[in-house]
Amino acid sequence: MFASLLENYQKTRSLTLKLAAPLAPEDQVVQPVPYVSPPKWHLAHTTWFFETFVLQKNLKDYQAYHPQYAYLFNSYYEQAGERWGRSQRGFLSRPTVAEIVEYRHAVDQSLETLLLDIEAFDLPEQEEIYTTMTLGIHHEQQHQELLLYDLKYILGHNPLFPAYVSKPSLEPQQATHKPTSTPPQHYLKIPEGIYKIGHRGNSFYFDNERGRHQVFLHPYRILDRLITCGEYREFIESGGYQDPQYWLMEGWEWIQTENLAAPLYWHLDKNPQRQNWYHYTLHGYETLDWDAPVTHISFYEADAFARWAGKRLPTEFEWEVACNLSEPEIPETANFLDGQQLHPQPRTQHSKQFYGDVWEWTSSPYCPYPYYEIPAGALGEYNGKFMVNQMVLRGGSCATLREHIRPTYRNFFHPQMRWQFSGLRLAEHC
Repeated sequence: MFASLLENYQKTRSLTLKLAAPLAPEDQVVQPVPYVSPPKWHLAHTTWFFETFVLQKNLKDYQAYHPQYAYLFNSYYEQAGERWGRSQRGFLSRPTVAEIVEYRHAVDQSLETLLLDIEAFDLPEQEEIYTTMTLGIHHEQQHQELLLYDLKYILGHNPLFPAYVSKPSLEPQQATHKPTSTPPQHYLKIPEGIYKIGHRGNSFYFDNERGRHQVFLHPYRILDRLITCGEYREFIESGGYQDPQYWLMEGWEWIQTENLAAPLYWHLDKNPQRQNWYHYTLHGYETLDWDAPVTHISFYEADAFARWAGKRLPTEFEWEVACNLSEPEIPETANFLDGQQLHPQPRTQHSKQFYGDVWEWTSSPYCPYPYYEIPAGALGEYNGKFMVNQMVLRGGSCATLREHIRPTYRNFFHPQMRWQFSGLRLAEHC
C-alpha cells in the first residue's frame, strides 16, 4: 500500500516540475491580477502542504526547511498560521526558482524517509499519514491544473503571445479517433425520478462530495455534447453581448464594467484583408476551430448563451445523473492533461464529452450536501469555508488528469471567473 503511495507521490511531484520546465525564470514571477499566482508559487505551496501536514506532524526531530517559508507559501489555512497576502505573491522575487526546486527536493527526500520507515508507526498513525498523503497528492494535481491556468493568463496577456509548448503531433492510435464536424444538437431524455447523488465506494473523494443522498428530478433533456466556438460565435454576432434581456443583472453590470464582447483570449482581427477571429492557446496565437468547445467563459456568459438559445444550464444534479446514465465510464478518447493536447478538442464519434475538454458550468450554487460536516483542524478549511457565492462546475478539462476526475467531482468558482478552462452544455425541461 505505502509502496504504491510513494510511487504515486513521486510521479505527481515529477509532473509538476515537468509542467514548469518550459518556463523561463522570468515567467515564474509574474502576477498580473490577484487571482493568478506566479507559477513558482505553486511549486512552493504544494511542497509546504506536505511539509506542514505530513512531515512536521510525523517525522521525528524534523525542522522546517526555512523558518519563513510557511508564512510565504501558506495559501488560506488560518489554523496553520499567518500568511503572505495572495495579491502580493508577485513581489516574491526571492526565493528564486532554483531555491524553490531545492526546497522541493529536500521535502521529497524527507517524505521518502518517512514512508520507508512507516512500520515504526502504529496503525492509526499509518492510516492518518496515508490519508493526508493521498489528499496532498490530489491537492497537487489541482495545483497542476491551476498552474496551467495561471501561466496561460500570463503568456496570453503578453502582446508577443508566446507559446508555452509546441502543438503535439498525434500518435498513431490517437489519429484513429478522428473528430467529427459539429453535429446537430441532440438531447438525451432523462426520466422523472428519485436519484442518488454523491460519492460512494472506497476510492478517493473530496469532503464536498460526501453525503450521498437522494434528489427528485423532473423529466428533462440535456445536450449530448458541449457547445462549440461556432455556436458561441452566433451568439456574439447576433448582438448577445449588447442585449440585456439575456443577462442576469450582475452579469450585465460586469460585462459593461469590463467592456467585454467575447470569451477570454478571443481577438477579432479587423484587417479587411484577413478579418477573422483568433485566440491565444498554450500553443500560441491561432485561428479558432469552430468545431471545438468554447472555453474561458464565465458563468454569466454561459447562462446568457443558454437564455439566448432558449434553453438553460443543467443543475449539478441533472449533470451527474445524465453522466452516470449515458457515459458512466470515461471514454478512451476523453481529452485530459494526460493526452497533452492542452486545449479543448472537437467531439469524437460516440463521445458525449461529459469528461475532459472543459469544466461545465451548472446552475447550482456551491453548497454543502446533506450530512456534510467540516473536518476538524486546518485541513477542514480545504473546501467547507468556500461554500458561498460560487457556482458548481462538473466534468474536468483538458488540464485535468484522467485519474483525478469522477462523476461526483464538484469544482467551484465565482461566477465572473473565466481564466479556467470552462464551457457549457444546454438543458431544458421536457
